Amino acid sequence: MDKWRLLKLETHNAYQNMAIDEAILEARIRNIAPNTVRFYCWKPSAVSLGKFNDIQNEVQIENCKKYGVDVVRRITGGGTVYHDADSEITYSLVANKRDLNTEDITAIYSKIYAGIAEALRILGINADFNEGDAKTCPNLTVNGKKISGSAQSHKKGVVLQHGTLLVDVDLEKMFTFLHVPWAETCMEVVNVAKHKITSIKRESGKDVSIKEAEQALIQGFQKAFKIKLENGELTLYERELAEKLCKGKYSIKEWNFHSKSL
Repeated sequence: MDKWRLLKLETHNAYQNMAIDEAILEARIRNIAPNTVRFYCWKPSAVSLGKFNDIQNEVQIENCKKYGVDVVRRITGGGTVYHDADSEITYSLVANKRDLNTEDITAIYSKIYAGIAEALRILGINADFNEGDAKTCPNLTVNGKKISGSAQSHKKGVVLQHGTLLVDVDLEKMFTFLHVPWAETCMEVVNVAKHKITSIKRESGKDVSIKEAEQALIQGFQKAFKIKLENGELTLYERELAEKLCKGKYSIKEWNFHSKSL
């Protein structure tokens, strides 16, 4: 059974979280770090943008400033996401695609979502893989409602996929920070979103802690990938690169507001 590194749940701000994910990707490309699964939370809460998204169209910038919500651009594609400090767990998986036995993007999504679906099964919830379409990345749904979304970056034979699992969800809070161009009011979006977005709490009817969700995800990934996740730490290279990326990329306006300039 293959052994992968497990970086257990930590909490960082948005800039640090994205810097760490990219540092792990670069270390795996250099073959100085193993395949890795990482779990993290965001504090303060944050909005993350896909690499090519327009911040003016997708983020309620003034509300983010008012309530102290970070805004960060990812190196992955996908949509704009609100990350609540208290009600979601985020994972990242970095692996050489040879070890996944596929180069196909949708197949990689499917394999990783199989691990999340297994975690949800452990928590008493049946989920389905949704392949997405030209505008939407593949995701995981429960009774047609999205419970987990993810995005990928591929570089030199290595994939980074990171995404969220909603433990609970406050849609009114979410759309205080996300901008939906067609909507005139926040509640107009909420009334649509409540039929499209769900959470572990809503589907199970139980309060599930972030820690319980993490343990289920660990078991789920181990079963889906037939691997053993062993506790590890970031290497010195990863820590130093993450610090550099945090200061010189993810925390600066040129990257987050005008990504084409970097």
